[in-house]
Amino acid sequence: MIPLMWGLMCFIGIQASGTLGISPQFGSRQIHSISPSITRESSQVSPRVYQRFANIKSIELSSDEVPSAESFQDVQLGGYTDRGFQQRGSRTGTNNYLTQDRRTTDHGGARLNCRNRPIDLVFIIDSSRSVRPAEFEKAKEFLQDMVDSLEVGPDDTRVGLVNYASTVQIEFLLKTHFDKSALKQALARIVPLSSGTMTGMAIKTAMEKAFTVEAGARSGSTTITKVAIIVTDGRPQDKVEEVSAAARASGIEIYAVGVDRADKMSLRLMASQPLDDHVFYVETYGVIEKLTSKFRETLCGLDLCAQGHDCQHICVSTRDSYSCKCNAGYVLNPDKKTCSLSDACAQGHDCQHICTNNGDSYICTCQVGFVLNADQKTCSRADPCAHGHDCQHICENNDGSYICKCRVGHILNADQKTCSRSDTCARGNDCQHICVNNDHNDSYTCKCQAGYVLNADGKTCSRSETDACAIGHDCQHICVNNGNSYICKCRVGYVLNMDQKTCSRSDACAQGHDCQHICINNGDSYTCKCQEGYVLNEDQKTCSQEVSRKVTQDACMCEAQILFQKNVQSALQELTRKLDELSEKVNLIDGRQEY
Repeated sequence: MIPLMWGLMCFIGIQASGTLGISPQFGSRQIHSISPSITRESSQVSPRVYQRFANIKSIELSSDEVPSAESFQDVQLGGYTDRGFQQRGSRTGTNNYLTQDRRTTDHGGARLNCRNRPIDLVFIIDSSRSVRPAEFEKAKEFLQDMVDSLEVGPDDTRVGLVNYASTVQIEFLLKTHFDKSALKQALARIVPLSSGTMTGMAIKTAMEKAFTVEAGARSGSTTITKVAIIVTDGRPQDKVEEVSAAARASGIEIYAVGVDRADKMSLRLMASQPLDDHVFYVETYGVIEKLTSKFRETLCGLDLCAQGHDCQHICVSTRDSYSCKCNAGYVLNPDKKTCSLSDACAQGHDCQHICTNNGDSYICTCQVGFVLNADQKTCSRADPCAHGHDCQHICENNDGSYICKCRVGHILNADQKTCSRSDTCARGNDCQHICVNNDHNDSYTCKCQAGYVLNADGKTCSRSETDACAIGHDCQHICVNNGNSYICKCRVGYVLNMDQKTCSRSDACAQGHDCQHICINNGDSYTCKCQEGYVLNEDQKTCSQEVSRKVTQDACMCEAQILFQKNVQSALQELTRKLDELSEKVNLIDGRQEY
């Protein structure tokens, strides 16, 4: 059977070498270029299809690896079986069919790595019942290979994983594992959920829970791309178009990988544009590993430094180009390629005074009048006071510099150089009232406040016996001594004016009264009167309404007499009020004449 198989392979290789450019050198098992499968309806490869697959890299097999029936079929038909390519339809130009081996690359032998483009990457993995246990293990191996190609870390690429079937389970978040080994162990522990295929719900969960700041996503960064890679082998049982559009609109770049029974139209609905770069399909989980190199190249770009560069020292590869850097102690020249010895002092130093370049290093020196300390960095003054100073009294060395001090009885001024006689009183005194510094010596004298005299002890004070009123005052009525001063007061019936010296007769009514109707001043007192039609009650304060009833009977009758008496009484009261007012005016005139 095996010889027959090898014979068949040789025959196909010889035939293909004349039409599709496939080398028949099976001894080394090296296929230089692979063409896509050709459908039975067409016997030729169109130039457009041939050109699309002309750049696909070779598959390299180890010399001691015997190809299986599946690998034989892959080689024969460009890595994919006739059933997978023909029955499911060939959408040339819409999907990426990859045949590159996952273990090596064809870029100068350099292994690609995402060290130049950190991303937030979330795998969304289908583990429904259609995925057999062995196939799920292959999918996990693919994920582990992907992790191997990434530079994982808190400041590099972060990886999370969403496992789904009929339910969705976040296996770990972007912030869970920053160590590649721990990440691969976590992938190895994942088990399938084995139920339906709710792909839309899985995408929604990833968008709302896995790509959040709380989950570890770096949403605030403009340089960190959010990437979701969906791996599925079936048709979604829910809607994926709208939720995928929302995820893409939120900034998530979606790659859709279909395996075996995957619905290709659903893959296209989920993936980001352009679809040629974001939709992939493989026939079985057995060859899904071949996507590793493609994803590594897609997410990271080629290691252009490995392709050749003109950097003098260090080449740093970016996604689409490279840049040059220099070794320690060197700086990049304006040509951005060559390096020159750096100015060590300009790069930063810890010299206290002067930094002097010394090859690719530096040495410290001190200013004139200073010496370098044992640490070879700081400087101390060589006896600063002996070299000259501007202190008025005393110069004192202070750790390489100097400070000024003053003699006893003096204090240092704000200029920290000159001195002034100290304030003896401020330092403490026992004067009862006032302490006065003596300028000619470091002492003080005591004084007393006005109205006091200094006692024999020279410290305490006693009130003076001076009669201020006797000395002279300007009070209109009465002068009253008040310590060593005086105050003015007024006689009864008068109040002190605003000048605190003169007096005015007091207005008894204005000072407050309890008359119901009218208050009338009466010297230093007052009387109450009633309004017309009222009579004063016995309390001499309140008033009652007067009884006014017209006389309709004979004048000689009793009622007429009573009315006459009341009219006479009212007239007398009014006359008395007017006399009181006249008397008050006379009193005011007399008072003015008296003063």
